[in-house]
Parts: sequence; C-alpha cells; structure tokens
Amino acid sequence: MSEMAAPSATYRIQVQPGFTFAQAAAAAPYLARLGVSHLHLSPVLEAVPGSSHGYDVVDHTRVRAELGGEQGLRELSRTARDHGLGLVLDIVPNHMAVPAPEHLNGPLWAVLRDGPGSAHGDWFDIDWAALGGKVLLPVLGEPLPDAMGALSVVRDKAAGGRVLQYYDHRFPLRAGTEGLPLPELLEAQWYRLAYWRTARTDLNYRRFFTIADLIAVRVERPEVFAATHATVLRLLREGVADGLRIDHPDGLADPEGYLRQLAEAAGGRWTVVEKILQRDEPMPAGWECAGTTGYDALDRIDGLFTDPQGAADLDAFHRDYTRAPDDRGGRWEPTVRRAAHRVVTLDLAAEVARLRRTAERVRAGLPGARPYPPDVMDDAIREVLVRVPVYRPYVPPGGPAGAADEAMLERAALGAREALGQGPGGAVDFVRDLALARPAAGRGTDPAADADADDFTVRFAQVASALHAKSVEDTAFYRYTPLLSLCEVGRDPGRPATAPADFHAYCAAVQRDRPTTGTVLSTHDTKRSADLRLRLAVLSELPEVWREWMGRREAREAQLDCPPAPNPQVRYTAYQTGVGLGFCHPDRLVPAVLKAVREAGLHTTWTEQDEGYEKAVAEFVEHGPCGVQVYDIGEFAGRLEPYATANSLAAALLHLTMPGVPDVYQGTEFPVHTLVDPDNRGPMTGPMGGTQRFGVGGTLDGLLAGQVPRGADEAKLLLTAVALRLRRDHPQWYGPTGAYDPLAADGPAADHCVAFLRGGGALTAVTRLSRRLEQAGGWRDTVLPLPPGHWRNRLGAGAYRGRVPLAELFADSPVALLTR
Repeated sequence: MSEMAAPSATYRIQVQPGFTFAQAAAAAPYLARLGVSHLHLSPVLEAVPGSSHGYDVVDHTRVRAELGGEQGLRELSRTARDHGLGLVLDIVPNHMAVPAPEHLNGPLWAVLRDGPGSAHGDWFDIDWAALGGKVLLPVLGEPLPDAMGALSVVRDKAAGGRVLQYYDHRFPLRAGTEGLPLPELLEAQWYRLAYWRTARTDLNYRRFFTIADLIAVRVERPEVFAATHATVLRLLREGVADGLRIDHPDGLADPEGYLRQLAEAAGGRWTVVEKILQRDEPMPAGWECAGTTGYDALDRIDGLFTDPQGAADLDAFHRDYTRAPDDRGGRWEPTVRRAAHRVVTLDLAAEVARLRRTAERVRAGLPGARPYPPDVMDDAIREVLVRVPVYRPYVPPGGPAGAADEAMLERAALGAREALGQGPGGAVDFVRDLALARPAAGRGTDPAADADADDFTVRFAQVASALHAKSVEDTAFYRYTPLLSLCEVGRDPGRPATAPADFHAYCAAVQRDRPTTGTVLSTHDTKRSADLRLRLAVLSELPEVWREWMGRREAREAQLDCPPAPNPQVRYTAYQTGVGLGFCHPDRLVPAVLKAVREAGLHTTWTEQDEGYEKAVAEFVEHGPCGVQVYDIGEFAGRLEPYATANSLAAALLHLTMPGVPDVYQGTEFPVHTLVDPDNRGPMTGPMGGTQRFGVGGTLDGLLAGQVPRGADEAKLLLTAVALRLRRDHPQWYGPTGAYDPLAADGPAADHCVAFLRGGGALTAVTRLSRRLEQAGGWRDTVLPLPPGHWRNRLGAGAYRGRVPLAELFADSPVALLTR
C-alpha cells in the first residue's frame, strides 16, 4: 500500500479464539468477491487469555498466540494479498490490562515489584503521592483483614519465583521481603491490596473509564510510545499490514501530539480514530489522520429515517406510559444532567479527588491565595465537568486554549457558578482557569507549580471524556428510552432527525475536508445493529400504532398470567427491544434487559445488584415478551417489515456510496439484528456471521450474474456487493478526488427521496420515511431529473434518461444505483 493510500472499503472481523487468523484467511476469497479492499481486524496483540475482543492488551511485543501468532497473521496477510486485499489493524494506545495472573503484563509486573524507580516506572499514570508511595490494587473479594486467609507466598515458575498468591492472582515481591511474616510482607510492597469496592474512591491510577482492570498507559512519553508501537510499526514497514484504527484517542494526554508522532513513525499510513463527535462539533483540525471511524456518518444516516414529529409523539407517550420523572428518563436533557452528576460523584470519585489534590498544590503555590475547603473544590470540579457538552476540551499543557474551548469552558463555568451560588473569582473560576491553562491559575510561579498546573489541564480533559461516555452512552441511553434506535453511539436523542439538506451538507463537508474518513452503520460497540435500529425507526412513522399496541400489553399479561413487570420502564424497554429483534429468545433478550437496568442504575447496578429486582426482571422477560407474547411480538414486527426493509436497504446504499471509506461490520452484508455486546461480538462463523448464512459464495456469484434476489437477505447481499465493487473499480467516482453533487427530486413527495451523484458517473437514489410516503398517497407525480445521458440501474433491469418518475424508478425496490 502506497503512502497515504486509502482503502476503498473495509470489512471488520472480530478475531478471537473462536475465529482465528486462519479462519479469517479462509473467508478472504468470499470477501474479495464481495468487493472490499481491506480486512479490518480487531486488536491482534497479546491479550488476556480467552479475551473475545482483544482490547485488554498485556504484551505489545507479541502477536496474540491464541489467534495464530505472528506467523498466522503473516499467512493471513499473504492470503489476503493473493486476493487483492490489505489489512487494517486496530490498536489500543490508551490502556493495558491488569490481568490475573498479573505477571502476564510484564511492564506492570516490574512496576509492582520495583515501584516508581522501576525501568517501567513512567509507563502508567499512577499518583504515587496519594497513598504514600504505593499503588492501590482493588482485587480482593472482601476487606483485607477478612481476605488474609486466602493470601500466601508460593513458588510460581511462570512468574519467575516466589510470589504472593490470591486465588488466580499473582503479585511480585519486593526484593528482600520474601521471608517476612504476612502482615509485614504486605506492608513492605509497592502496592496495597484492597477490597474491590474501594476502586471507586481510593484508586490512584488512571483507568479506562471506570474499569479498574484496564490501567492507562502514558503513551505521551517517547520511550513508552516506542515500546508499545514497535511491533505494529514493524508489521507496517514489512508490508504485513497497511493501515490503522486507533482506539479511544480521547483518553490520551495529547491526542494531537500522539497522532503527529504516529503519522511520522508509520509513514503516513491511512489511519482513522475512534473519535465520537457531537452533531455540531468539528474534528480537531490539527489531528494528522484520515478522520474518524464514522459514528458521525451513522448519526446522519439514521436521522434520515427518523420522523421528527413521530419521535416527539413517542417521547410524550413514553413519559405518560412510564411516569418517569423528567431527570430519570422523562426528558432527555435533565436525564443526561442527573446521570452526569451521579457518575462524577460516585463512579469517578477517585478521579475528582486526584484533580482536587492537584489543584490544591497549585493553589498552595500562589502568593497570598487562600486555600479552598476540599468540599468546595470538589463541587467546583464536578459542576464544571458535568457542563462540558462534548467528550473533552483539547487544551495543550501551558496553553493557549483554542477559541472553541475557551467559549465552551466559560459557559460551563457560568452554569457551575449559578448552580453553586458562587460569584466570579471563586473556586469555579479557579478550576476553569486551570482547565484552560491560563496564567491566572498559577503558571510561571515555579517549576513544580507549573507541572501541577499542566497535570490538571491534561487530567481534567481525560476525566471529561470518561464522564461523557459513562453518563451519556452507559447511563442516560438506558434511562431515556422512548425510541431505542436514538440511544446509539454518536447519536443525540435530543436531535433525532436529519433533513436531506443537512445530510447533503454533511457529505459535501466530508468530501471537501476529510474525504477518506471512515463511515459506519454497525460496529462492535454499537448498542444495536443498524438493521435493528432501522426497524425501530419505523415506530417514529406510526407512533399511534405503537401506543395502541403497548396499551394492550399489561392487560394481555394479566390475561395470560404472566409474571408482572417490575415497573413500566422495564416493560416498555423489553417489548421495544423484542420488536427490534423480531422474535424473542430469552438467551438473548434476558441478558440485554438485565444489562439495561444495571447500566441505568435506577433500581440495580453492576456493583450494587438488587437480586430480587433482577430476578423479577428476568422472570418477566422470559415468560412475557419471550414466553406467552412472543408471537404477538413477531406479528407486530411483521407489520413493520416492509418499511424496515426499505430503511435497511436505503441506509446501506447511502453508507456504501457517500463520501468516506465505509466499514462493513462482519455479517452485515445480510440483515442482522443484534443487541449490545456480547450479543454483537460473536465469531464470524456464529449464527450472525454472513459467511455461514447459506452457500454464500455460490449465491453471491449467481446474484452478480443476474439472478433476481429472493428475499431481504439476497437483496441486501446484492446491493452491498454491487456498491462495493463500484467503489473499488471506480476510484474516480468514489475516491478522494471524486465529486459529490446532491440531486433534488421535484414534486409533492420530493422530501422522501435522497439522491446524489458521485464523480459524474454513479447516481444513488433512496426512499426515506416510506410509511409516511404511503400515508400521503405515494410518489404521485414526483420525478427525479437525471443528469444528461443514458442511465441503467445496477440493482435491477431499468434504463432511464431525463425526468424519471420516482414511482417508476422505485417500482421494484426502494433504492436505485445508476451508472451511465
């Protein structure tokens, strides 16, 4: 792959012990025929044994043995290249696993054994001063005094000698402490073993979000970057891989600096980053990468198939049905704010405490400055954090802040002052100035104070990103549930719809600014697959039908002697999820609803589980939606199916032909209805995997040879293959230099058509809001004026020129892909 060359399209494969490099190689011939240019692999470096995702890396120097090792990866690469395919690798610069046994992570093992003076002492973001020179390890199942009987010193050959054992855990011993009595031995170590619940308040290392067994790596340090990227960079240099996907750049101390260093080290290879942008948030201009992984595209595409008035009607019905208070699921904005307060106060208490300690040290160095009480400082930090409307600011240590971050944090501080009843010049303004790296916050007084001020600026942004992810995606999305398709990564339920003009403006900006950015519809991180979301989106076109159907559920449950739902919110969520699936099975729906109520944190949580409540949830879901009412759900989902299929095909065609580089998630060349992980992360050979649906190779060849698709499965497969092959074979249409020209329909139903021309040679036209279109009387005399020339439909038999009636263009399918 030449420098900076971009894929035409990628195909994401979840490599895992159940689907190895060898199995991925076996799929390469089919994927080449499908039309992608690159295989996009989930993380391939050594991870926690048995990991199904690979984001819990333990060793950056080795390719994961369970997947086939480096030899297996090289063989996959050779097979892929034999079929004209390249490889894109997913890498994880932000964190490593804290595994059991701990010696699997060599750098962490060295730090635990030798402390901050270890050769790896700068690898991890540990606040050594917080616990008197120790790092907290919250791994015990009970408080330390009660766990003493389970601790012992043993000889472990794999760990290199005598170690401290606690069940599956192994901890290194500081030199010279092996023979001490157990209480003294524990006290002599560089770590402090603790009850797992103390992680929330006492943890003194930065972690990934709130996950204590993922410890953050200080990749901003040159030696850490070099060590953690050497293997991946070597694989790029040697032609084994061609491009990169960067996991969670917002967790890094300096994302812009990291990407600049990576681009130089990788020779400018095509790189996309998992940056989740809000609707009006631009990509940071200085980031040296092709663009995002594509959640911004998902937002615009999904929005085209959501009726705004219907979404508002569902919101009102949901509030009436569930009787949820405004800030506990009744209304979006209050729900987000309450969720943020909960997360920053409870789940991120340790992170807030670290920010406060840093701020106190800065304040202590200011001549004549009086200290703020700890609770005042904590409140100020929390109230500013919860008002950061995006993932994080990007203020470099020492400043200056950009204009957008200045304005954003000024607004946040104003709101925080009002909430706390503070005037200007108080703790809130001090926090704001630190976050913005302003001189007024104490810079320039002495080197130690400068270092602390820089530390606050960096850590504030990192905590903001964790808070946003945990409060919005992992809490509010599970509390506010009028239309579950809106509760998706990259989406904003407060802005549910996309007007065609806004979609065209977005596409034009992508083609102008970052034409090789990524685009997606389904990923391993989406809460629901695209086809499931697009089925639920139909509810926004018939909210009155959903209202009437849900109104009968409670009476139907009583009639059938179903266990009662614990509350209306559970009933609402379970039934809508079941409709999205189309036909419920308790093995899938029960875990999904249990995860939803734990994430919501209103009645039970992951860490404080209410067993009685969860039992009631499970019994209701198993015997209600998945039991006596499963056929009711299937019947209702069937009523949605014609419109859901139209949505699915239209969204897929837009995704595959709009500006950017589309990523096709494994199996989604077919209709796939999956829920949040782990439901959506199975191996490609599982029931959701496309290559196992049927004799897929022969079916694909027949469709490409002209066979008429039979059913939705074959229709989506044909659409995907035709679009991908056009992208691959005609870079002058779809590549970085290809033009994007919106086309406007003319007539009473014009807004139900989205159409555009790519590079002057290929034309996409799709139907949107097909149920509303039907209610309004169909296309009637609406036409699509085609550019000059003769055009034929690559997805059917039609040939067209001039002003084409849309009733004719869409007579056999809700989508058309025309070429001259």
